Amino acid sequence: MILPKSSRLAPEQEAEVTAIVAEFGCKIQPIIGAVRTIYAILGDERDELMINRLEGLDYIDRIDRIQSPFKLMDRRSDLANGRLTLGGVTLGKELFVIAGQCTIDPKNPNFFYETAQAVKEAGAQMLRGGVWKPRTNPYTFQGDTKSLDILMEGSRRTGLPVDTEVMEEEHIKLALDAGVTLLQVGARNALNYSLLRAIGRALGTRTDRAVLLKRSIHMGAVNEFISAAEYIAAFGNPNIILCPRGTSPGLDGYRNHPDESITPLLKEKTWAAVVVDPSHSVGKASYVPACALAAVAYGADGLCIESHVNPSHGIGDDPKQALTPEVLHKTIRQAKQLWSVRRGDGA
Repeated sequence: MILPKSSRLAPEQEAEVTAIVAEFGCKIQPIIGAVRTIYAILGDERDELMINRLEGLDYIDRIDRIQSPFKLMDRRSDLANGRLTLGGVTLGKELFVIAGQCTIDPKNPNFFYETAQAVKEAGAQMLRGGVWKPRTNPYTFQGDTKSLDILMEGSRRTGLPVDTEVMEEEHIKLALDAGVTLLQVGARNALNYSLLRAIGRALGTRTDRAVLLKRSIHMGAVNEFISAAEYIAAFGNPNIILCPRGTSPGLDGYRNHPDESITPLLKEKTWAAVVVDPSHSVGKASYVPACALAAVAYGADGLCIESHVNPSHGIGDDPKQALTPEVLHKTIRQAKQLWSVRRGDGA
């Protein structure tokens, strides 16, 4: 990882660095941080001659060689100095809450608009809504691109930025062109490295968009989870949030095996913010508030909660796991209180 003395390399400096590493079969990937742009060396960076030549350039501060399977996501990376701000919230300084419907019903858009207003009033800072949905059964509702217009209308009406899941490259372009702020990668695609690369390329050096990466549905190891995020960062965009959401095998009575307890393990290894999804972890509305509070107690930076103004009329997972606005409001209030206590603000 190349750290320049100035905030970024001048074009002629970047060209010189690129030429040097190319001699050793490597490439350079600029990654824009909050303080300065760093330049990841893609390839085998162990060649001492290459490092010596780079360190000899008078405009280079230093070369960091982090011996870790995830060099960019590692907490020792220079990217740890950055901060991600979404919906007016700097993650890590205030509890960040995403809330909204599992699946937008294109036949009943008013349900979504009413939900959008309700989650804003409940204290959420970002609106979620499923446009495209991965389904185990090929004959169930797979989502509808028309719902993207409904999602963005909900954003316009409330002023909230939005989060939606993408499953293929076409979805990425459609979502970014529409103005989606947070691209969500679901558990089924969390190890789809082609998709992760495509997202990294599409976002490039944009600082106004980010990725919510969910943990693989199959008991993925912590290192595997962070390494998946490395695919996105390695293609240029470090605006990544890690999202534990329950894993397999399921725990009797819960939809999945709740995994909010891995938050401290993640924070020991990476600088990335952690936003837990309690809705998919437990899969039943009555269990979600407790799971949400447990996530905050374990040190989560935020929550991603499913909510609907009338869950029984929702589609997808909403009828069984979406919180009503009243319960969502209470859950957010309690989560913020616990957040303050955990940080020592409420002592």
